[in-house]
Amino acid sequence: CLTPQVTSTLVFAVFTAALGSFQFGYDIGVINAPQQVIISHYRQTLGIPLDDRQAVNNYVANSTEGLHLPTSEPADGAEEDAVASASLITMLWSLSVSSFAVGGMIASFFGGFLGDKFGRVKAMLIANSLSFVGALLMGFSKLGPSHILIIAGRSISGLYCGLISGLVPMYIGEIAPVSLRGALGTLHQLAVVTGILVSQIVGLDFILGNHELWHVLLGLSAVRAVLQSLLLFFCPESPRYLYIKLDEEVKAKNSLKRLRGFDDVTKDINEMRKEREETASEQKVSIKQLFTNSSYRKPLWVGLMLHAAQQFSGINGIFYYSTSIFQEAGISQPVYATIGVGAVNTVFTAASVFLVEKAGRRSLFLAGLGGMCVCAVFMSLGLVLLEKFPWMSYVSMVAIFLFVSFFEIGPGPIPWFMVAEFFSQGPRPAALAIAAFSNWFCNCLVALCFPYLVNLCGPYIFFFFAGVVLGFTLYTFFKVPETKGKSFEEIAAEFQSGSAKRPKATVEMKFLGASETV
Repeated sequence: CLTPQVTSTLVFAVFTAALGSFQFGYDIGVINAPQQVIISHYRQTLGIPLDDRQAVNNYVANSTEGLHLPTSEPADGAEEDAVASASLITMLWSLSVSSFAVGGMIASFFGGFLGDKFGRVKAMLIANSLSFVGALLMGFSKLGPSHILIIAGRSISGLYCGLISGLVPMYIGEIAPVSLRGALGTLHQLAVVTGILVSQIVGLDFILGNHELWHVLLGLSAVRAVLQSLLLFFCPESPRYLYIKLDEEVKAKNSLKRLRGFDDVTKDINEMRKEREETASEQKVSIKQLFTNSSYRKPLWVGLMLHAAQQFSGINGIFYYSTSIFQEAGISQPVYATIGVGAVNTVFTAASVFLVEKAGRRSLFLAGLGGMCVCAVFMSLGLVLLEKFPWMSYVSMVAIFLFVSFFEIGPGPIPWFMVAEFFSQGPRPAALAIAAFSNWFCNCLVALCFPYLVNLCGPYIFFFFAGVVLGFTLYTFFKVPETKGKSFEEIAAEFQSGSAKRPKATVEMKFLGASETV
């Protein structure tokens, strides 16, 4: 027993579950660094003639790797064929990135169902089988039709991440002591950004991101899947699942004793008993009812807009394509700048753990969006003026670092907190399922459309995102209420009145924290 609150069993269980969140982040970032290597292999697999390859390279550079439009028209049929081949490469690369989000979008609805059907630990084991299969497909992609195997593997890995994005916070929240529930719940997001950072580091050319080992980089997830599966056999099942869902009080007590490190778990049992009684007295709300019932409709739409703001801010365009953006900005070693983005992302995610309970949800969300809007303007200015002023590359780079920092201070973690706080126990599961689906759907749209937007807008791409973020900032200011320290009744009253202002009287909210995102 490490402390009366943090036992070795609790640490082991949280670490094991967080390996799934780590994989989530790894899968987000792993496709970025070896982009050029994989695209080159796609060309080889598709048999693009060597004579056409230079024209293809120029086209792809202009459409997916750079931030300016093609400057020349096809002169003859051969060049038209080359550009057509390059369009195919662009589409396949876009699918390689976005298929991950498609899988996550589909699976996001089923994490809660799987957890209730088989238990939290077994559900994570089942999900790991998807991760393992997806990793194998990508790991062997060099031996077969690489584009097909990578797109299929990314899709299956996305299914895994869609399930795990619900299961991990659910499990951690249910095994954590009440006093540590919020702090431990934030480890899910911290593990995600750590996974992104690690994927960027191991994706360096001299490690795994090269022509010989890029398939190992993509298939490395299989090792994590096997490791976590072995560790899960030693993790206690969620006491809340055992007691509230299965009515297995003896098993719940045994699980609590392992997690708490002492025999007297009466307080936890009483808390779960009260929660079970409240859950039984409050009728579950279906997804259809959320849209048709007027008392749920307004907070639901506000929650969906928060998640749309998170994804349409352009943040995943940077996560997926940051190496290309830095390259166009004139950075000599863009991959190291991308790693710097991952490091900043991790540091500010940790900082947000402390800020969100001090400054409030709405205030930080507004501050984050406002900062991102300004940074997006400077990103595009730096790219537009780069040819005239070479030092503008540093302006773009600093703007990207600050953009990511502002994202993690507010728009990154807060939508999950706030949607959980908008709804009581009855409608919360359905509301969070819809929110997760919308988050993945928007993620998919950005991943799929970003290279085409780059081709259309050129270096002005981030002016477009600045306008989008400004719109969401205004919406948040006028429509989103502050939820920190308020009861469900107070929040519901604010939605009914349509006010985004904080009333003077506040009541300490119960059942809240990072763990309540499921």
